[in-house]
Amino acid sequence: MTTNLQTSLLTLAAEGGPNPVQHVVNHYFWGQDVDGQHVWLWSAHTGTLALAGLLTVVTLLWASSHIATGPESQGAKRFVTSNPLAHMIEVICSYLRDNTVKPLLHGRTDGFMPFLWTIFFFILFNNLLGLVPLIDLVALVGPHEWHAAHASPIGGTATQNIWVTGALAVVSALVVNLAGVRALGIGGYVHHLTAGTPWYLWPLMIPIEIMGTVIKPVALAIRLFANMSAGHILMAVLFGFAGAGLTTIENALLGYGVTAVSAVATFAIYFLELFVAFLQAFVFMFLTTVFISQLSHHHDEHEHGDAHGHEHAHA
Repeated sequence: MTTNLQTSLLTLAAEGGPNPVQHVVNHYFWGQDVDGQHVWLWSAHTGTLALAGLLTVVTLLWASSHIATGPESQGAKRFVTSNPLAHMIEVICSYLRDNTVKPLLHGRTDGFMPFLWTIFFFILFNNLLGLVPLIDLVALVGPHEWHAAHASPIGGTATQNIWVTGALAVVSALVVNLAGVRALGIGGYVHHLTAGTPWYLWPLMIPIEIMGTVIKPVALAIRLFANMSAGHILMAVLFGFAGAGLTTIENALLGYGVTAVSAVATFAIYFLELFVAFLQAFVFMFLTTVFISQLSHHHDEHEHGDAHGHEHAHA
């Protein structure tokens, strides 16, 4: 019985359908031939990015209008956010600011929060949209030509596209380094590359620090890309098992068993992916905050040192 089950599962994995990676990669929609090469001008991920950007702007503007203090005629109620969704967004924003960013950036927190909130919710919406079967819905209601060509104007998880996560990482790196130059000054930023070591170690430390400056955004891009890709591929595999159990396994009892187990596992993984969607958005924002604080470390130490010095002088 065990041997038959293993053989059936191996057969299912090999012949149960197309490569599961094909279910999560980007889908072509529209392009043009440029200098003999076909260039994609619009893809499923492009549509998802546009929708995520629109949702980020509209949702946060809507939430801010409900979170804002109401007219005085409402009395004490004007300070209370009555809408449950707006209240949830307020709690998330307050937690990110007070418990995550403020302990690292201190007095500069409010200046960076608009960017950090935006990048968190933009990544979150992209992650959540990837859990909605938009490509499958398009295949059901769209023209037959789109389905035959595996084309879709929207759908998929844009944050499992290395080009998308790379672009987000570049934006993060620009903000981090510009913030470092602003906090430390040009001279202080260059001196930071020496890591405070003696001059004779500079030929070793400066290349290492420059490599670290490049590696940090690369790690951001790969971490988000890999985590979002892995979960979706796993879900595609489980869906393949569930479908193949009903069609390719001759033993009905075994086939229904594989389908049932795969369906339950898919349901559990789906909730895990919901958690990962929030977690990866938080991790990207948190690490960006950490990198900003690292480039202001010497500056903050100097300020604290001056403060202690003034206190001792006053005493």
